[in-house]
Amino acid sequence: MLSRHQDPIAAIATAPGRGAVGIVRVSSAQDLTPLVNVICGRALKAREASYLPFKAANGDAIDQGLALLFPAPHSYTGEHVLELQAHGGPVVLQLLLARCMEAGAEIRLRLAEPGEFTQRAFLNGKLDLAQAEAVSDLIDASTEAAARSASRALAGALSSEVGELRDALIKLRMLVEATLDFPEEEIDFLQQADALGQLERLHARLAAVLDRTQQGALLREGIKVVLAGQPNVGKSSLLNALAGAELAIVTPIPGTTRDKVSQTIQIEGVPLHISDTAGLRETEDEVERIGVARSWDAIADADVVLFLHDLSRIGQPDYEAEDKLITERLTGVDPSRILQVFNKADVLHGQDLAPDALTLSAKTGAGLAELRQRLLQQVGWHATPEGLFIARERHVQALKRTREHLQLAKEVATQQPPALDLLAEELRLSHDALGEITGAFTADDLLGEIFSRFCIGK
Repeated sequence: MLSRHQDPIAAIATAPGRGAVGIVRVSSAQDLTPLVNVICGRALKAREASYLPFKAANGDAIDQGLALLFPAPHSYTGEHVLELQAHGGPVVLQLLLARCMEAGAEIRLRLAEPGEFTQRAFLNGKLDLAQAEAVSDLIDASTEAAARSASRALAGALSSEVGELRDALIKLRMLVEATLDFPEEEIDFLQQADALGQLERLHARLAAVLDRTQQGALLREGIKVVLAGQPNVGKSSLLNALAGAELAIVTPIPGTTRDKVSQTIQIEGVPLHISDTAGLRETEDEVERIGVARSWDAIADADVVLFLHDLSRIGQPDYEAEDKLITERLTGVDPSRILQVFNKADVLHGQDLAPDALTLSAKTGAGLAELRQRLLQQVGWHATPEGLFIARERHVQALKRTREHLQLAKEVATQQPPALDLLAEELRLSHDALGEITGAFTADDLLGEIFSRFCIGK
């Protein structure tokens, strides 16, 4: 993908389907004046919209609309960019794109690949990698909070935080490298340069950025919640209550739910992807058995497992035995991911439960507000969306690697005498991990993976 980044490219930049307006976008490092003259019939003023007919090869008008020319480097991609705004019918836009390809044959104009316009903006220094990813996140945002946070990331909030960490790290690296290069100066590096103090402050600042980044990742990725338990404990009723809609069929017949039913809701701007699953039990029904197997797969992949219990059946030997079997099988799941929930509080009250047990009634809605807050607490959500920047899991992992290398650097620095060459290496590795976020140190294959997930035309 990167080997072709000098080619002129074109694509429809608006979403598929019909609409009032559709846009065809062309980007090229070469001058687009010949292409403009052929399609628009005249020259265009820079960054000024011109209403005119878009001409077919025989001189007829394909459509009439607005044409805008953005000369390099003052454009989204940093190259010469032409945008043709026509009526948003699929046929019209395809005809206009085909005409651009025909007229641009001499400059070897080709169709853009997914995300290639934004990739060029990154390669040409218009955006760093975190900002480029924020473009996609803003488009894909599923909540208002996520959209606002993506906008802040696009404006450079995350990049600014990372940049401040990078500057502090560079300063520390320079001091270490200077000591290595001039040992005859006998500089007491650790004391005079306050290396340990700088490391401590850098570590504390990194911890604060990592916390905000993890919160931002929750806004983007959301939380995968699975409702699990025996048949007829109220899983489908709870899904319907949380979603505020009749999504799952609810009957007194055990085994009604045989496959996963999912819905996304939001709590304080955080998306929750909630899945109702088949009741966990041994069964001779082949279809239900497949559903139960899928339930266990969903449990293994969940961020939070709501293990639902039926208050009205507590104390019944058969029910207690089945619950015990489920509990034993859940021993392979991280206990911090399991939330014990006791349903049907409207039917039976006063059961002898643990002090922190969460009781509710999916039927009446009692206890749902507390459940929503417990779900957020379970994944460590403690921020308000305002002021957060959206982030991705790779950002979190890069910051964690930075933290690990800084911790190793601190351990080396406290040794007597300190191994300054090892200290310099750990600081270099920290710097490299930090640079992955904004793209200062990023492999080409990672760039291809990131931008391939964008939509065509962006």
